This record gives sequence, C-alpha cells and structure tokens, in this order.
Amino acid sequence: MPFLPGDSLLFVAGAIAANGVMDVQFLVILLMLAAFIGDNTNYWIGRYLGPKLFSRTDSRILNRKHLEKTNIFYKKHGGKTIIFARFLPIFRTFAPFVAGIGRMTYTTFMTFSAFGSLFWINFFIFGGYFFGNVPIVKNNLSFFILGIVFISIIPGVIQFIRSWLGGSRKSKNRDKIE
Repeated sequence: MPFLPGDSLLFVAGAIAANGVMDVQFLVILLMLAAFIGDNTNYWIGRYLGPKLFSRTDSRILNRKHLEKTNIFYKKHGGKTIIFARFLPIFRTFAPFVAGIGRMTYTTFMTFSAFGSLFWINFFIFGGYFFGNVPIVKNNLSFFILGIVFISIIPGVIQFIRSWLGGSRKSKNRDKIE
C-alpha cells in the first residue's frame, strides 16, 4: 500500500522481535517474500497495462512521449531507481509499476528489486531489533516512529516543492512572453 508507513512498521517489527515476541530471521524472510510478491505484481501490472494506458495520442499526462522518456530513463537509471525507491514512501509502490511500463527487463528488475528489498528490510528490521530495547527508544517509541515517517517523506516533499516552484517559474515566464 502506498500510504502505509512501511519504514516505521519495519522498525517496530524489529523492536518487537528484540523482545522475543517474533523470530527476527523468520520475520526478515517473510518480509522479503512479501516485498518480492508486491514488486512482482506491480511490475507485471505495469508491463501489461502500460501500453493500454498510453494508447491515446492526445492525452496530456499519459502520452507516448512520456512512455518513451520512461523507457530511456529506466534503461539509464532503472536499477538505482528500484533500489532507492524502496526507502521512499509512495515511490516504493509505483517504481515497480513504472519499471513494467518502461519495459525494464524482468531479470534486471528482479535483481535490483531483490537488492533494494534486502537493504531496506534489513536496515529497518535490524535497526529496530538493535535499538528497540535501548531505554530511550523503548520509552519513546512513538516519537521514533514519527521521526522515521517524517524523515522518510522529506525527499518526496522536497521534490514536490522543487517541481511546484519550477512549474510556477515556467508559467510566469510564459506569461511574460505572451
């Protein structure tokens, strides 16, 4: 789900595992499987639906030029995108879908998806596992969760602001020309 705070949920699961409620190794394997299934599903939905979504030539948002740019982008930066998107809420859900639309080869996609999932899951599960019993973390877990959520959304907010400001500047320049 794109709106679930996955990073903080993984951290909390690791902290719970540190208390002996769950087996941390089983948890990591289970979550790796879940990440694999989710990415795989999103990739194939994008691969199957992508061409159909971009069939209209007059669409402002979903047009062939955007599809061609996506293909070029994923050929050049697809692997990095799949790995880094894991650490960004919302992007982690849509990156596999866009990789499918962009016709990233399946073996390349799954390789980078596996590495991204491995880093992401282990980083937060074992972060929670090792820090979950530290008294300051244990006693203020809700603040740490909010902090993780806040830090996780900062890159997306920055990009949104940059895009919005860039769009405002372009429209002002267009108004001056007219």
